[in-house]
Amino acid sequence: MEPTRNAWAPVAAWFKRRGAKVVLVPTTQSADLRDYYSKHTKNDRLDSVVLARLPLLHPEGLRAHVGQGPGDPLRRATRQRSSIMKRRTAIFARIDALLELAGPGWYEELGTDYGTASLHLLARYGDPRALLRLGRSRLAQVLIRHSHGQWRHDKADHLLAVARGAVDLWDGEGIDLAELGEDLAVEAEQALMLTAQIRTLDTRIARLYTTLDPQRIARTAPGVGPVLGAAITARLGDPHRFTSLAAIRSYSGLVPKVLQSGQSEHHGGITKAGAPLLRQSLWMAADMARRRPPAGLDLRAADERRPPPRHRDLPRRHHPAHPPRRLFAHRAGLRHPRRRRQPDHRGRRQSHHQDPTPGRPRHPEEERPRPQPPTPQAQDEPGVTGVAKRSNNPARQDPP
Repeated sequence: MEPTRNAWAPVAAWFKRRGAKVVLVPTTQSADLRDYYSKHTKNDRLDSVVLARLPLLHPEGLRAHVGQGPGDPLRRATRQRSSIMKRRTAIFARIDALLELAGPGWYEELGTDYGTASLHLLARYGDPRALLRLGRSRLAQVLIRHSHGQWRHDKADHLLAVARGAVDLWDGEGIDLAELGEDLAVEAEQALMLTAQIRTLDTRIARLYTTLDPQRIARTAPGVGPVLGAAITARLGDPHRFTSLAAIRSYSGLVPKVLQSGQSEHHGGITKAGAPLLRQSLWMAADMARRRPPAGLDLRAADERRPPPRHRDLPRRHHPAHPPRRLFAHRAGLRHPRRRRQPDHRGRRQSHHQDPTPGRPRHPEEERPRPQPPTPQAQDEPGVTGVAKRSNNPARQDPP
């Protein structure tokens, strides 16, 4: 079966209940084979031909479907949270643009990562003149209630000063501050609603993740917290369906592209295959581990003791797919054999992608042709240098 949206899930469940073996075909493979048969046609008849011939063309790539797929509640919840976070980030960007119209000073007081207190303030008092009419004492009460005591009278004084500056700036001819306040209220109310939904999803995701991973193995990786651990576990699915760690890395899409033809081999950017949320979560975990190292580990002191890296070692050291390797090994029970790099003709150890091409001999250092030193020219007499030998031709006479 080809997993097209969610229509295949009930059909697969019906076949499984009757003892059939369901195999899901990767959509990229079926699309490539469909283009091979007919580049400009896609219909049900061609799809059935492609699905029928895939077991004959690529039998080793077909494995039985395990798990619930889109029926997994943790998978759906983590995807919903990611979608809501993107929508709230877009709303914050629109609030930034509206506050830029109001005047300078709002960023310093409210920040760009708007919390509950900032959103409640903009939802009710987005108009600077309404903020001035509220007064210092009542504004301080509003701030204390919504910020849980973090913002008090000093913050109220600063906000009133910024609102007074905005009124002085646009007094008379200029932007209608009342309409600007209405726009800010619409955006702030949407952000508050999405924030409440994110909190509800966090509670639900924590409960589902505890049921699926009671030992919290995913959170043992550096940089992985409750949110990223649940997202990685949900998008990875059953790790036992992978045969090796290389298959898991290929599924994540964080491995480089390989373009090889004859004697040439080129490694491009990452493939970006698989679930985008899994790739995003792994990248965020690697970035968080880089910014905040584990307790007791001083990366600055370790960098001072470490010798300066060579240029060819830099891409492997900062590759984002390396920190979660222990996570995959623990979950799937797989072992990644450590391969020793063979020394080249100069005694240096090569990386795996720099191994010599099979069939292409490498000359030892002593067998390589070396440039010969210039041969000194013959001289006429030991005591005379730089004098050419005279010709014995009698027809040639010296000038008088």
